[in-house]
Amino acid sequence: MKILLASALALSLAFAAPSFAQQAISPRASVGKIADAIASRYFDEAKAAKIAAELRAEARKGAYDKLTDPRDFAVALTDRLRPQDGHFAVSWSPPVAASADAVPVRRGPPSFLSRRGGYGFAAVKVLPGNIGYVDLRGFADFTPDGDQSAREAADAALALVAGTDALIFDLRENGGGSPAMVGYLIGHFVPQDARIYNVFKTRGEPDADEAPIVPIKGQRRLDTPLYVLTSGRTASAAESFAYTLQAAGRASVVGERSAGGANPGGSVPVGEGLSVFVSDGAPVNPITGTNWEGTGVQPDVQAPAAQALTRAQVLALTRLASAPLGEPALTENRWALEALAPAPKLEAARLAAFAGTYGAYEVGLDGERLLLRTGRRPPSILVPLDEAGLFVVAGEPSRRVRFEAAALVFLAPDGSAARQARNTLPATAK
Repeated sequence: MKILLASALALSLAFAAPSFAQQAISPRASVGKIADAIASRYFDEAKAAKIAAELRAEARKGAYDKLTDPRDFAVALTDRLRPQDGHFAVSWSPPVAASADAVPVRRGPPSFLSRRGGYGFAAVKVLPGNIGYVDLRGFADFTPDGDQSAREAADAALALVAGTDALIFDLRENGGGSPAMVGYLIGHFVPQDARIYNVFKTRGEPDADEAPIVPIKGQRRLDTPLYVLTSGRTASAAESFAYTLQAAGRASVVGERSAGGANPGGSVPVGEGLSVFVSDGAPVNPITGTNWEGTGVQPDVQAPAAQALTRAQVLALTRLASAPLGEPALTENRWALEALAPAPKLEAARLAAFAGTYGAYEVGLDGERLLLRTGRRPPSILVPLDEAGLFVVAGEPSRRVRFEAAALVFLAPDGSAARQARNTLPATAK
């Protein structure tokens, strides 16, 4: 299975190995083997020959002779090759001495793409306004006849947000992974016969596409609004996911331009513990006729990465404002949208005027914020929505309170309200 994994992640494919004394390498010989690997495997044969010839010429001139430490050598060659293709990466791991007692070095996916890391699903939840949120840090691999744990994890994640009115995929920290998972996830949101999947042009192999390799489980969500968050760290398979849905007009990409690494491949050992990741194929999108190599995925809505989630929530809630959801859902969505707006700044004296005891509830001033307490429950932070005494409980936009002259009123989206009479004077009046 080819992988679309960012170069930084490709370097982590080898699990940590025991510490060994450093052994000097032969830079010229190593450069020659890297050049051979590129010449024989890189998907663009003409470009491969050019890169290989340049490397050999540089080595003959002694450009790399001082890089006898394999760690320094790996960094220098990666920096040299990366501008040619975003996936090029040279890595080094200590070779294990051959002996009867030697423990083989474990190789496999990074831990966050295994069961230990939830197969890349870092968080799955429902945000206010019934918006599904999937924080996906990588695309774990699976095959039709092999272990289905990764696919089952995807099914479980999608089941948790199956009843949501919109869905956000957060790929801001996603460096890539397997096309099998990319196609499987996309397949849940497009028709079965959709001709939208990238076709991989691979050197020496027949063309292959990214369409799902196993049947989609559950009902396809063809009308659910989709939003994909990206950053400069979004790479490879994560870019493929965003690019495919964007090109098909199926999702809005929100955030920053992605890394720009499109071409899949694999790691080629070249001796002395060194290996080079070589792209042996390139994806071609059937809609755009190209891919995102070098350019990255351009967001539909640009926003700093740290603000992309809030921006996507605003977009989703604004779109859902006209959806036929009925009440109290429409009010819940409106309240959730209003809670995302910047809070007005109230002076400490104004906040202190609200402090006091209201029935079983106590409102106290803590610096520049109000805290609501009752019994042994943890305090809730009250965030102002206006200057007239309307507040929302932080993180819970469906919980609002309004301060009146002699009472605290608890408001709910269904129109119900509970009033607690004030039984103490404001702190500033004591």
